[in-house]
Amino acid sequence: MTTNEHGRVSIKEVAERAGVSIGTVSNVVNRPDRVAASTRDRVLAAIDALGYVRSESARHLRAGSSRMIAMLALDMTNPFFAEVAHGAEEIATARGLGVMQCSSGQDAEVESLYLSLFAEQRVRGVLIAPAAAGSVEVLARQGIPHVVVDGSADGGACSVSVDDVVGGELAVGHLVGAGHDRIACVTGPLHLPQCRDRRLGGARAAELAVLEVPTMDVAGGRDAGSRLLGMPDRPSAVFCANDLLALGVLQALFAAGLRVPDDIALVGYDDIEFASAAAVPLTSVRRPARRLGRTAAELLLRESGETDHSHEHVVYQPELVVRRSSLPLR
Repeated sequence: MTTNEHGRVSIKEVAERAGVSIGTVSNVVNRPDRVAASTRDRVLAAIDALGYVRSESARHLRAGSSRMIAMLALDMTNPFFAEVAHGAEEIATARGLGVMQCSSGQDAEVESLYLSLFAEQRVRGVLIAPAAAGSVEVLARQGIPHVVVDGSADGGACSVSVDDVVGGELAVGHLVGAGHDRIACVTGPLHLPQCRDRRLGGARAAELAVLEVPTMDVAGGRDAGSRLLGMPDRPSAVFCANDLLALGVLQALFAAGLRVPDDIALVGYDDIEFASAAAVPLTSVRRPARRLGRTAAELLLRESGETDHSHEHVVYQPELVVRRSSLPLR
């Protein structure tokens, strides 16, 4: 056996021993599902014989996967996505697998970088809340099993989501029922399907003044709250596309000396733990975050272990949880 100048066996040596091309060896290492079983076994035998990878890695390659799955969310500091990850971990750890948690920050370039790293690390699969169009197609081209979380997917991937159009309609319909006719919608970037769907659902219930902010966090909510205060015909109620935005709006309103819900009613989205613990308990649209994570992980592990997999699209229904922040007008 010969080695290169660093004392490591090269991929070329593996290819020569197995009688295949370098590209075939690369596919066995990175995309084993694309290689015929007989050829894959021959390459793995060469890998074992030459010591190209350590025996534990070779064992994983025979199974066609590693012991790690990745979750790439828009913002892992958002308690909603943290809860989704907890659900995924419950399923993964029961199978002896780990979950790598990453945030794209709604940035397409950061998302692309992570997807490349996942491919290099040969993760078993990816749970992704896409920040940009085309991300899922990239995973498909790289042969990485994946499930879209908190969003829809075409026939090329499984998906687990909540009907956000219904959720938006529930939130704004509740405010209309409480007597409000001047309602604002504070939303994150409308290129994100979740934001578009929540605004669309809300617009089905009432005409909305839409305030878009670049980040779906408390700081974005405070900025939106300041803008609301400067509107000539100030809304009597606000629907926010997530609870972090709502908490930021609440802070801005309190700082201006306004009362919730007496001066302005407020409804959030996601029903994170902080919603019920806010200074004024927050009405919110509840989404089953942990259940989303569990279902997504189950679909991913099923896909990564099946040769004839049929994609599924699971859609859960949201629930409105009414608290003091949106009590009816007197």
